[in-house]
Amino acid sequence: MNEHTKLSVNINKIATLRNARGGDVPNVLKTALDCERFGAEGITVHPRPDQRHIRYSDVAELAPAVTTEFNIEGYPNEAFIELVLTHKPAQVTLVPDPPGVLTSNAGWDTIAHEALLTEVIAKFKAAGIRTSVFIETNLDLIDGAKKVGADRIELYTEDYAVGYPKDPENAVAPYVEAAKHAKSIGLGVNAGHDLSLENLAYFGQQLHGLLDEVSIGHALIADALYLGLHNTIRQYLNCLNPTSWK
Repeated sequence: MNEHTKLSVNINKIATLRNARGGDVPNVLKTALDCERFGAEGITVHPRPDQRHIRYSDVAELAPAVTTEFNIEGYPNEAFIELVLTHKPAQVTLVPDPPGVLTSNAGWDTIAHEALLTEVIAKFKAAGIRTSVFIETNLDLIDGAKKVGADRIELYTEDYAVGYPKDPENAVAPYVEAAKHAKSIGLGVNAGHDLSLENLAYFGQQLHGLLDEVSIGHALIADALYLGLHNTIRQYLNCLNPTSWK
């Protein structure tokens, strides 16, 4: 049983802000290192084909500098596969994003894409890279993730975030079931998408002992505008700390 859930900070929005003006402010590398210094236990990036936020050049700069767990997310086209194999992060998270999509809004159908995922995951595992598959709470698809060779799944948590304000117990129930099932077949469990200071503590409490890592970007960076990056990271870490739960 995993008693500690790691916080990985997705820094895509820092790159979005930089790219909006050009130049190098805010600096993506400095922000990543600051996140680590402030207590983050991982750094996540999601380079997309149009490089509208994180660029492939950012990945090349971050890979040797990040000292916590470096996680690269993305759709496994040829360029992405080459990028990951070149820079060898601690983890790669495969996301079924079509080109041009605004944000990740669905998990893999691991049955329909069995051949693709099996081939790609084999390449990453041969290079010693832990592989996670972005997925919904469907137990058959989680079984499919195991079949294609994934080490972990990342539960897509938008439905939880939407349902939490009105009925948190029912909103989280499918995720608890999915995480228990994943653990029972030997998969690690990550989670991400729309997790926030409002809903993270309850999610972490309900999945205590099952959840290896959460990856949070948009809400955390938005909170940092008001609270400061250091204070924000400490508050997110506190949400994952069992001693803070009532």
